[in-house]
Amino acid sequence: MTAGCTGPPPRTGRTPPGRRRVLRTAAAGLAGAAGAILLPAADTAPARAGHTARPTGYAQRSGPRPRGTRPLFLGTYTSKEGGGTGIGLGTYDTGTGRITATGVVSGVADPSYLALAPSGDALYAVDERAPGAVTALALVPGAPPVVLGARPTGGAGPCHLSVHPGGRWLLSAHYLSGSVAVHPVDRTTGALGERTDLVTHHSPPPGPGQDGPHAHQILTSPDGGHVLAVDLGNDTVYSYRLDTSDGRLTQVSYATLRPGAGPRQLAFHPSGRFAYLANEVDNTVVVCAYDPASGRLTPGRPQSTGTGPGTSHPAQLLVTRHGRFAYLANRGHNSLTRYAVEAGGARLRLLDTVPVGGDFPRQIAFSPDERWLFAANQKSGSVTVFSVDARTGLLRSAGAPFPAPMPVCVLPL
Repeated sequence: MTAGCTGPPPRTGRTPPGRRRVLRTAAAGLAGAAGAILLPAADTAPARAGHTARPTGYAQRSGPRPRGTRPLFLGTYTSKEGGGTGIGLGTYDTGTGRITATGVVSGVADPSYLALAPSGDALYAVDERAPGAVTALALVPGAPPVVLGARPTGGAGPCHLSVHPGGRWLLSAHYLSGSVAVHPVDRTTGALGERTDLVTHHSPPPGPGQDGPHAHQILTSPDGGHVLAVDLGNDTVYSYRLDTSDGRLTQVSYATLRPGAGPRQLAFHPSGRFAYLANEVDNTVVVCAYDPASGRLTPGRPQSTGTGPGTSHPAQLLVTRHGRFAYLANRGHNSLTRYAVEAGGARLRLLDTVPVGGDFPRQIAFSPDERWLFAANQKSGSVTVFSVDARTGLLRSAGAPFPAPMPVCVLPL
């Protein structure tokens, strides 16, 4: 590993009111579009003490909600047989978890992963193709989503993206080319500018059975100080500094997993001192210590997914906001593993596994209040919903699966 560096956290700021006026004007002409979902109006209640008011009603927030419906987006493949025609639109009942389809945003190619802007005013999707691209959509209360346009990423097969906490930069990871990219976000509209950086993972060399690097995830550390990229192809997690003035990445450290681990996705404990890696190839989970000052990740020993012998293709980990439980989606085993998080985040204790109720759970997501867990089951064409017991972490099926064309990402708001 190389030595880390320190620096001030990224700047943040509120979305200017002009942005909302621009987006409402743009959306007005599409309000009657076929298959569009009319999203709920912005919250008008005054902010509670210690909480910042949001410019719209879409930003993910914690805490109890009144009974009603909330928006939900589905990512899919549009170029594969059985896939969709764009980004699926729907709502879910906050009291029962039941999903209702409301339409599709067409014209977005292979939107296999979705991310919400911190302000809640924009949605971003990868276009998982070669060459790859990223697409921006505006979210406006009382109007359908508006496609703002796409930008090429310079990489092939983008499969993951996230928005930097300040809202000014979009980060994307490319599976086929083993690279990560940065795009600027327009402060007023949420649209994307031309790419500011592209970094390919040339070193260390690929792991056993791999033909090259395969970047699978890019995210920002909880303190905002570093950007981490998980690369399955060379069993490595890279740590970068993002220059928030020009959108360029500088590598400061990297951590290697055991050869053939195939790290796929990383999830942080809310303390910011520990992170958990799902290893796709060797069927393990690893607890990692994290140093916010240097960006250095230190992997611990591999441990079981609770799925028995063989490879269950672990996909994604989720950690509850209070840091007491973690959940793992196992695609080959078609199950969800529940862990107790102990020792302040330093230890995972396997509790049980439950059937996911579908085939090949590619991605899982909490509702903002963490009352519901949603699983996007790619091969069965379904989304299953589980209620989450906040005290015990137990998962209970919330009813029949929701049918959807090849869902590979679910984003409840």
